[in-house]
Amino acid sequence: MLSQQNKWVDSVYKKLTRKQRIAQLFFVRAHTNLGKAYEDSVAKVIETEQVGGVVFFQGGPGRQLNLINRYQHLARVPLLIAQDGEWGLGMRLDSTLSYPYQMTLGAIQDDNLIYKMGQQVAYDFKRLGMQMNFAPDMDVNNNPDNPVINYRSFGDNKYNVAKKGIAYFKGMQDAGLLTTAKHFPGHGDTNVDSHFDLPLLPFTRQRLDSLEEYPFREAIANGVNGIMIAHMSIPALDSAKNRPSTLSRKIVTGVLKDSLQFKGLVVSDAMEMKAVTKYFPEGEAELQAFLAGNDIIELSLNLHKSILKIKKAVRKGLISKAEFEAKVKKVLAAKYWAGLNDRKDMSPIGLPGDLNRDPARQLIQQLSDAAVTMVKGTSDGIRLNPLQKTAIVSIGVDHYTTFQQELGRWSSACHLFTINKNTPVTTLNRILQMLKEYDQVYMSINDTRMRPASKLDYSNGVKEFIAAVCSQNKTITSVFANAYTLAGLPGIEKSTGLLVCYQMSDDLQRSAVRVITGQLKPTGRLPVSVNVFFTTGAGASL
Repeated sequence: MLSQQNKWVDSVYKKLTRKQRIAQLFFVRAHTNLGKAYEDSVAKVIETEQVGGVVFFQGGPGRQLNLINRYQHLARVPLLIAQDGEWGLGMRLDSTLSYPYQMTLGAIQDDNLIYKMGQQVAYDFKRLGMQMNFAPDMDVNNNPDNPVINYRSFGDNKYNVAKKGIAYFKGMQDAGLLTTAKHFPGHGDTNVDSHFDLPLLPFTRQRLDSLEEYPFREAIANGVNGIMIAHMSIPALDSAKNRPSTLSRKIVTGVLKDSLQFKGLVVSDAMEMKAVTKYFPEGEAELQAFLAGNDIIELSLNLHKSILKIKKAVRKGLISKAEFEAKVKKVLAAKYWAGLNDRKDMSPIGLPGDLNRDPARQLIQQLSDAAVTMVKGTSDGIRLNPLQKTAIVSIGVDHYTTFQQELGRWSSACHLFTINKNTPVTTLNRILQMLKEYDQVYMSINDTRMRPASKLDYSNGVKEFIAAVCSQNKTITSVFANAYTLAGLPGIEKSTGLLVCYQMSDDLQRSAVRVITGQLKPTGRLPVSVNVFFTTGAGASL
C-alpha cells in the first residue's frame, strides 16, 4: 500500500531538497500544557527544519486542535500528526474518553467489540486532525514485574495478543487511521524500563521467533500500517555491545524488513529515551537508526545535528540511493493514504460533545461488561440477597466508591465501610469484629493510582485484613486493580466468589454490580497467569 507508485508522492518528492527529504523522516514532540513559549519553540522548529511530523503528548483537546491547525500552516508538506492512544485520547488528553486498558481488553471473548473500539478511537483522532496512532501494544507480557508494558499488553498468551491487536488496528485502519504495532521484536519479558536504561532480552533466536515475534508476524500478515521498534539489547539477533534494537540493521532490516517481509512504516521508539542516548549521544543514534532501516525517527534530542549527519552519510553513499528514496516516499505515501494531499483545518465547534458522544460511552460500558472475569464462585453463589444484612467494604479509598453506591441500591439492609491504604491495625480489627455480624460481605479492592501496577501500595495490616475477611462469612471480592495484584494478596482465594475487574473505572464498577445482581453473565477470561490458583484462561465458561 505504502510502496505503490503515486503521482502526488512523486511530485512532492521532486520539489524537496535532500535536506528537506531527510527532514520528512523526523517527528518532533509537542504539548499543549507547557505554555505559549513552548508551543512557539515547536512552531519555530517546524518552520525552519520542515520536519515530517509531530507527536503530541499531554494537554487538552481544544488547545491541541487549534495548535495542529497552526502547525500545519507552517509546513510546506502537510505534517503527519501522531499520538500514543493505546486506550484512546484519554491516554494523553484531559476531558476526553479513556477506553479500557489493553490487559482489560485481553479478558474479552468477543473481538468484534475491540474492532468497534478501534473505529471509535479513529474517529476521535481524526476529529482533532491527527492521522496516526502509536497503538496497539502487541507485546506478550509474560513478566509480571515488567515496569513499562504490563497492563498495556493484552496478556501473556501470544495467540490472544495477536487476535486482540489485529482486531484493534483493523478497526482503526478501516476507519482511515494509520496504526503502529509496538514494540518489535517484543518488550513483554523485561524488568527494565527503556525510558531509563537499555533492557536486555537474553533469549535464543528460536524463543524470540516462536513467542515474542509471533503477534508481529500475524500483524504483518493482516496488513498493519506501521511497526515501532523497541530499544533493547538482543544478543541473539545482534551481538554488538550496548546496541539497541532500534539502531541495529540486523534487526530492523535483516529481521523485520527482509525475513518478515514488512513493507509498511518502520517507526523508532522515542530517540530521547535513556536506552539510546546513554550510549549514542550527539545525533549519532539518529544516524544509526536511519542506517538501520527506520523510516520515521521519533523525538530526536539533536534534530539539526542529526539531519546534517544523515545528509553527510547519504552524500558518502552509506545508504543506497534507492533505499533512501523509498524511505522518504513511504512517509509521503502514508500522508497521501491519510488524506493529507487534501488537508483542511479542523473546526473547534462542537468538539467537546463530539469527543464525549453517547455511542462511545456506551461502547466503553459494553467493553467493561465483557471483561469482568469470575475466577471463583458461581453466578448463584455470588448473587446479592436484598433482604439479608449486607456489608459493602471498599479497600484502598477514603470515600464511598461507585461500586458501593450502585450495589447499595439493591439492598434494603446494607452498611458501607471504607478502608484506606494505611488504616491502623486497631481500626481494622474493630471492623473485622463488626463484619462477623453480617450475612454477606461484598468487598472491593481498588487501585486509585494513575497506572495500575502489579503490586498494591497497601500496608501489610490492610493486606492481612483482606485475607481475614476472605476467610470468614460469605465474602464476595471484586478486584478493581491489575490482575497481577492477586499474587500479593495471599488468602484472597478463600473468598466465596472472586471477580477480577482489572482497573478502577466507574464502568467496571457498574459491570461488577450487574454481575452480582444477576443482570449480567461474567464472560471474561484471565489474560495472564497470576499464580497457581489463577492461570491464563481462568473464568466462567461461556
